Amino acid sequence: MNQGNYHVVRHSKGWALKGENSHRATSVHKTQKDAIIAGRSAARKRSSELIVHGENGKIREKDSYGNDPCPPKG
Repeated sequence: MNQGNYHVVRHSKGWALKGENSHRATSVHKTQKDAIIAGRSAARKRSSELIVHGENGKIREKDSYGNDPCPPKG
């Protein structure tokens, strides 16, 4: 039941957790680490993906907490 992915992005007050296609931040944190912790929790609850962006805005990492469309074999 994927209800939208979450993104950790730079914010004027630190780092923000934003829902996909959302203009407003779900939460704002002083550090990227805190935003990632909040994002993991939210993504797990919604069986979605967490996408972490670096300082430059480029995607740094992705974590899937739901039905992965391409799970590894084995």
